[in-house]
Amino acid sequence: MYDRDRAIEILTKHLETEYLVRHSYAVEAVMRSLGKKFDPEREKLWAITGLLHDLDADLVDYRAHPELHGPRAIEILREEGFGDEVMYHAIMAHNKCTKTPIKSPLDRAIYAADPITGFINAITLVYPDKKIEKVKVKSITKRMHETRFAAGADREAMWSIEELGMDFRDFAELSLNAMKEISGELGL
Repeated sequence: MYDRDRAIEILTKHLETEYLVRHSYAVEAVMRSLGKKFDPEREKLWAITGLLHDLDADLVDYRAHPELHGPRAIEILREEGFGDEVMYHAIMAHNKCTKTPIKSPLDRAIYAADPITGFINAITLVYPDKKIEKVKVKSITKRMHETRFAAGADREAMWSIEELGMDFRDFAELSLNAMKEISGELGL
């Protein structure tokens, strides 16, 4: 049901912006690691949900109509005959503008994983060599308190990982390590 090759085919058919594709791979990596920790039997579901969470980002003007980001992705997935209601709900819940309640650990994880990947990417890009291998967990935790840095990153969403019983520092480390594993794909 959660065929990664098919998911990538759907992703690349509907999402063309290079940054957004790399972001999707980053969120997939973090979600896979979170799935291993919180729901090992459904790790693939968690990973594929991360991969496809922004499927509609090139198709929806989510700055003008943020409430459309998520619903359009679900329409696409249904048209493609891919995914299930659990995945759809998590994709909807990652965007608080859809007003979809966070009900499950999967919902909470995607809500937190989405912004941390962009946050770690922003930290990486301030390093002279722009290599993620140089980023330390301490840099992530320190920058979380610098509200001017990556001001658009939803810190509330990232901190919310603690509602799953995971310390933020551990989440930062898990996310950083997951992204380091695919640094080549991320261009970092």
